[in-house]
Amino acid sequence: MTSGYTDGTPEEEYAHSPFIRKQGNIYKPNNKEMDNDSLNEKALRDVHTKEIDLVNRDPKHLNDDVVKVDFEDVIAEPPGTYSFDGVWKASFTTFTVTKYWCYRLLTALVGIPLALIWGIFFAILSFIHIWAVVPCVKSYLIEIHCVSRVYSICVHTFCDPLFEAMGKCCSSVRITTTKVV
Repeated sequence: MTSGYTDGTPEEEYAHSPFIRKQGNIYKPNNKEMDNDSLNEKALRDVHTKEIDLVNRDPKHLNDDVVKVDFEDVIAEPPGTYSFDGVWKASFTTFTVTKYWCYRLLTALVGIPLALIWGIFFAILSFIHIWAVVPCVKSYLIEIHCVSRVYSICVHTFCDPLFEAMGKCCSSVRITTTKVV
């Protein structure tokens, strides 16, 4: 049944389909349709090779309020104290180009090492969370559940009768209020 040999018995009678199918051998598919399907499934599952958006590099808007710094946000001249127009234009260009190229240079020099460090950091953080924190919390919850049952039994055994008796004693107390004018 698992050798792929068919002795005239239809395929529907097998509990598991034999190795040789209509599409070909499952270990070495000999048709393009089956091969393309397996490649498409692999491409859908592989999250490490997903394409990144080179236009919108902050799709979750992490840095909207933090790092948007333009020339107008840093340098402003109030009315009545204007510099020469040429100086103002040159300052704007100098600021913008310097910020642009300095960021690119720093990114080229330090970006990849920092990406490596942050990748390692978050891998360690994930590892600790998955393999240490969650099991410890689960263990604590299991252990505290046992303690809560014992505590519940003690409260029901000792405190419930006491408070019930005190409630019956105080139930006959009547309080009346009168307003004196």
